[in-house]
Parts: sequence; C-alpha cells; structure tokens
Amino acid sequence: MTLIFVASLAAVGLFLGMLMLFEVGRFIGKRRLTRDPDGAAAGAGPAEAAVFGLLGLLLAFTFSGAASRFEDRRHLITQEANAIGTAYLRVDLLPSAAQPDLRQLFRRYVDDRVESYRHLEDATATQARRSDAATLQAQIWTTAVSASQQDVSGNAAKVLLPALNEMFDITTTRVMASENHPPRIIFVLLAGLSLISALLVGYVTCATRPRHWPPFLILAATLSVTFYVILDLEFPRQGMIRVDAADHVLAELRKSMK
Repeated sequence: MTLIFVASLAAVGLFLGMLMLFEVGRFIGKRRLTRDPDGAAAGAGPAEAAVFGLLGLLLAFTFSGAASRFEDRRHLITQEANAIGTAYLRVDLLPSAAQPDLRQLFRRYVDDRVESYRHLEDATATQARRSDAATLQAQIWTTAVSASQQDVSGNAAKVLLPALNEMFDITTTRVMASENHPPRIIFVLLAGLSLISALLVGYVTCATRPRHWPPFLILAATLSVTFYVILDLEFPRQGMIRVDAADHVLAELRKSMK
C-alpha cells in the first residue's frame, strides 16, 4: 500500500472516529444529565481544557518536527551535490593519465545516487542501490588513493581525499535522515487525544438541542487534515508533499560532468 492511501485511510478513520465518539459523548452526557442534572457538567470543563491543551502542544511539536525534518532532508540533497562537485573538481589535481577512470566512476556514482531515491517504496531495489553505492565508493577511494600516490608533490592526496571522505559521509547522513521519524507511539497518542477530545466535546454539549454539527465538523476535519499532513511530511519521497524537486541539483551536476 502506498503512503498516500495509508495516510488518507488514517485521516478518514480519525475523522469518522471523532464523529462516532462525539455521539458517544453526547449519549453519556445525556444519561448523566438525566440522573444528576446539577452535577453532570462538574469537572468536564477542566478536563476538556487539559486534553485540548495537551493536544495543541503535541500537534505543535509534531508538526514543527516534521516540517524541520522535511527541510533538513531537502538541504542534504544540496549538500551532497556540493560535496560531490567539490571532489570531482579536485580530480584535476591528479596526474592526467589517472583522471579518466576516476571521472567515469564519479559519473556512475552520481547516476546511482539519483536513482536510489526514486523508488524508496521498493525496499529491495533501495537496498540494492545502497549496496551499489558502497561498492562504487570503495572503487572511487581505491582509485583515488592509487592515483594520489603518483603525485610527487602530495597535494592531491591532501586535498582530494578529505573531499571524498565528506562525499561518502553525506551518503550515510542522508540515509539516516530518511529513516529518522518520531516513535509510532507519538502518532497513536495524537490520534488518541483527538478522539478523546471529540468524546469530551460531545459530553459537554449534551444539553444542546439540536446538535450544532458545523463547528464540530470543522474541528474534526482540521485535526484529520493536520494528521495527514504530518504523516506526509515525515515521508517526503512517498506522499504528496515531496522533496523530489530538489533532486534537480544532482541532475544538473551530472550534466556538468563531461
């Protein structure tokens, strides 16, 4: 199942669940109101305020974290392109005879990096691409070290090898960034608090006749859409909100590698 389907299903489920619990809350409130007209609402206000306060705080932190991670992932693409571009330029410091093979390895490496993030939903293909990248890194390093030893001045090794280290490190950083998500319990808690808030709203408004649906529908829809957007931001290669547009930096870099 695609992320769009799963996130949409979760959002719709949350919306319908809030509607159901709103009715459950009204039912419980009416029964309590029948038995104890004076004490039915006792304690409901503070409980509602506490739940909505906690829900608002959790929404703010979760959304802010998702948006921050989204921006970090997008910036890492630019950082990787800069690191590869810098290392590629420093190949000029090697002896002329050693440059063509290393440049060819760089071209293959960039092609692999571009392809590796296009089909993340396919775990097998993604793992294969990562293995290919590791193999190319080893080949690039071995070739660069061997070519640097042919440079009598030693300047190539001092400048090129650190650039290669940075180029390889950013790969690991991007992999870890793509797998960095909040614990699942956070999403469960967010959905749970949304449902509890619906229950409390129904309980507090049990005496209202007839039901005022528009405000509650707006509340349920807002929370459901926010929940969907948070999920979408957390997986920017699989949903509607994507970082794919930033990949053009690597594509442009590849075109410049004549």
